[in-house]
Amino acid sequence: MGSSVDNRIPVWLDCDPGHDDTFAILLAAYHPAIRILGISTVFGNASLEKTTRNACSILTSISRSHSIPVYIGASHALHRPHLHAPTDIHGESGLDGTNLLPTPLVGPNTSVDAVTAMSTALRSCAPGTAWVVATGSFTNAAQLFLSHPDLVSHIKGLSLMGGAFGTGFTPAILGTVDGVPRVGNWTQFAEFNVLADPEAAHAIFSNKELAGKTTLIPLDLTHMVLTTEQVRDLILYGPEGKEAHPELPQDGSKGKTTLRTMLVELLMFFAKTYADVFGITEGPPLHDPLAVAAVLTGLVGTPLEEYQIPFWDFSPGTVEKHRERFEVTVVTEGSYEDARVNGAKTGMTVAKPLPEGEEGVRIPRGLDIPLFWKVLEECVSRADEANARGDDVLAN
Repeated sequence: MGSSVDNRIPVWLDCDPGHDDTFAILLAAYHPAIRILGISTVFGNASLEKTTRNACSILTSISRSHSIPVYIGASHALHRPHLHAPTDIHGESGLDGTNLLPTPLVGPNTSVDAVTAMSTALRSCAPGTAWVVATGSFTNAAQLFLSHPDLVSHIKGLSLMGGAFGTGFTPAILGTVDGVPRVGNWTQFAEFNVLADPEAAHAIFSNKELAGKTTLIPLDLTHMVLTTEQVRDLILYGPEGKEAHPELPQDGSKGKTTLRTMLVELLMFFAKTYADVFGITEGPPLHDPLAVAAVLTGLVGTPLEEYQIPFWDFSPGTVEKHRERFEVTVVTEGSYEDARVNGAKTGMTVAKPLPEGEEGVRIPRGLDIPLFWKVLEECVSRADEANARGDDVLAN
């Protein structure tokens, strides 16, 4: 009997967990159309030591610690000193807000560095099939393609969470700090992942071939995908709703599984910090899993068509629905301190529309948000089933 062909999309996830990275890992690990190759960690939402431990802990919480390897990446930017990890959004640990995160069953693989692991995994895939998804600073991703330039032509795509544009790029509200409306989430002008390593972002966007394979998920899009009370209830209780679970507290303090309770505790911490810092009270945006979901496009006419999540390369509601592509530039002048204290535009991203038909960075302006939440909850359900089976214990 011949073996069946694995048509799933190979994905390498580079991340800095991080509350929203938790959901990116969950989506990549349990989506039926994705074959996750591995995870690399990078500095960002917390120190590299903490983001690495967090990644291993998250994998343990979803019974994938034995089947998904974690590799240690960059502790600082390509050409800048160490960045003091912010604590105002993700807390001291990078995943504050819950005591339900387990001690990792499996630690990181230290046999090779992250870039070497990424390169080896990507080369094991057929040309034009694999994606790299980066949801932290772009340091590891940039170093991968600087060290292995032939991989630019080998991969299918690069999906990045980062950047912000404003000026009505989407209807999203980007937030206000100290009474001043802002585009960025780290300074008035810059999104954190880009500001953390603007030279890495420049290296990616200035490579024309790589830019033509890049999807950028900016704050302008992620701030349209808010984890409202309805979304939190979906994650806590599943699509059947709280009414189907009279045995549980009806105040949203406990879900139908420990994993669901943990996920919503993380979201509630994230919600409070976003409300306190940015004045966004409806619910926090869930940035990072959108970069994973973005690989589930262009599937019409393929064996994976049923798993497509539509992302729109145009302004929803416009008459012309053409294929938008952009030239993206990054302000690299100025230090971290200049940006935070002196009002420098370091890390600011600027998108210039390209003539129709010309290749460049894809920056979606919208997506099917209800479908995204449905798919994410289905991945939580699959993780629940794996936990109930004791998959990690059996693999030990």
